[in-house]
Amino acid sequence: MLKNFSFVLNQPKEIFFVLEIVVLSLAFFTAFFFIWSLISNKKELKVMNLKMRSWWIMVLLFMFFMLVSKKMAITGIAFMSFIALREILSSLNLRQSDRQTTFCCFAAIPLQFWAAYAGFYGFFIIFIPVIMFIVLPITNFTHGDIKDITRSVALIQWSFMLTVFSFSHLAFLFSFPPQSGFSAGNYGLVLYVLFLTQFNDILQFLWGKSIGKHKILPSVSPNKTWEGFLGGFICTTALGYFFRFLTFFTPVQAIISGAVISFAGFTGDLNVSAVKRDIGVKDMGNLIPGHGGIMDRIDSLSYTSLAFFHLAWYWRT
Repeated sequence: MLKNFSFVLNQPKEIFFVLEIVVLSLAFFTAFFFIWSLISNKKELKVMNLKMRSWWIMVLLFMFFMLVSKKMAITGIAFMSFIALREILSSLNLRQSDRQTTFCCFAAIPLQFWAAYAGFYGFFIIFIPVIMFIVLPITNFTHGDIKDITRSVALIQWSFMLTVFSFSHLAFLFSFPPQSGFSAGNYGLVLYVLFLTQFNDILQFLWGKSIGKHKILPSVSPNKTWEGFLGGFICTTALGYFFRFLTFFTPVQAIISGAVISFAGFTGDLNVSAVKRDIGVKDMGNLIPGHGGIMDRIDSLSYTSLAFFHLAWYWRT
């Protein structure tokens, strides 16, 4: 235990500084949205309150992982991927004969996250989009049931990529190669993408409710407006610049990363919303009775973790 506390105390001061900001900001916005929901009964306020709760859980888990170990952190993200994949596959009305294929997806999760833990980039980056891309269709047709096989292959592959492959990139950030002149370390990279994703959700909502008039895709997400998107985009881009000390990015790279995270978070949210409307469900899961599942709470992170990782990998020294 003393060794673990020593590990925490040895974390860079930048980590503690940003965690203080995050916790204080979360406390402020949690109280803000709670009071607002008492005044107004709008459905979207309930959604934001639920998202705030999920971000509290993410931040507290991050702080817990600081106390324990990198291994525990990656195991936690792997478990999150497992639940998210299970939620989506359970919602898609797959064929009985697809069980063999879905089992292969779940069985592959430990291998993908082992590669993330070991920092084995060569295997990590091809295992799901190349090796499993070949393997999964084989498990689909070997049982002889070819009715609706195209639909099943596409749905399972997409679900696997959206959950396991995407979230494994967040895990790999803990194993990112050391960068010179970069004091915040890998925990800084993880905190950066979590922080910007979280506040992009909040800022786009606040701008949309304040001045939003022009809807973007009402058939997909009726509450998304151009004003909300652009307001959140500008603010998140600025935050990306000001919190660049958590990364090894240059000022220009930090601006680009903030913009990419904002856009990716927005599209990740829309993506899951579109799928839920298509299959006719309110929530992807019911892990928290009455509040939906994991994928409903962290849909934007499925895109931001993937996009941010590849920017950071491209810009590494």
